[in-house]
Amino acid sequence: MSEICPQMADKKSIQELNDIASQVRRDIVRMVHAVQSGHPGGSLGCTEFMVALYFEIMNYHPRPFNMSGEGEDVFILSNGHISPVFYSVMARAGIFEVSELATFRKINSRLQGHPATHEKLEGVRIASGSLGQGLSVATGIALSKKINGDTGFVYCLMGDGELQEGQNWEAIMFAAHNGVDNLIATVDFNGQQIDGSTKEIMGFEKIKDKFEAFGWITLDMQGNDIGNVIQTIRRAQELSGKGKPVMINMKTEMGYGVDFMMGSHEWHGIAPNNDQLASALGQLTETLGDY
Repeated sequence: MSEICPQMADKKSIQELNDIASQVRRDIVRMVHAVQSGHPGGSLGCTEFMVALYFEIMNYHPRPFNMSGEGEDVFILSNGHISPVFYSVMARAGIFEVSELATFRKINSRLQGHPATHEKLEGVRIASGSLGQGLSVATGIALSKKINGDTGFVYCLMGDGELQEGQNWEAIMFAAHNGVDNLIATVDFNGQQIDGSTKEIMGFEKIKDKFEAFGWITLDMQGNDIGNVIQTIRRAQELSGKGKPVMINMKTEMGYGVDFMMGSHEWHGIAPNNDQLASALGQLTETLGDY
């Protein structure tokens, strides 16, 4: 018999969820530091969102992992470079062993720099990190669920920078035209990408207006406030099933939780040195035990 998802077995308070988020942030900086490679900035910024999904919002069975996602909610990570937060949250939620986090980005590890399916890591349904593709996959899964009478939601997380990829807009148009109303897509709007601010690289204003013009329902969310994350996603669920997909414009701070990383695109894809790691860990409480 499958294990039930953690939020059904043990409802957690906001403080408990924030405690999990603190531990996840410790995992992120330690994983990236250990191999001097990875993407800490966006991972830290999306921690509350990921913790809320896996410990409060989604209905899923951690084990055994069901690749098809039939009969449960499905999450697709489009901005796959933020794999550290994805791996940490899945491990802390019981999908695979926490000890495996120590293998991040190492040779023959299942925890590659970008999630991949070849390694058969539980919880990963698509190889992602080639930006702009995740929403197309999520739309297809959601449409399949509708056709098959599956009541599960499909969640997709995208970065704001990857909206510069044209494939997103084809998926946005397709999802609205086909009434894929079990799809909840979230854009991590931190205003930063690898080469600078999104405004400088290829700015796009009024993102909600754009989605609405394509036929989506839109919401705003404070992504580093876990209470607001839960409230907003619950509202998105309420608005689903009405003929339109839902987009959440999630405002976050890149590097959130580590003062010297916050708000800077420079921490998109570099690792902290020994002194920086010590400083980061000094700001993050160990709540569940380091791996």
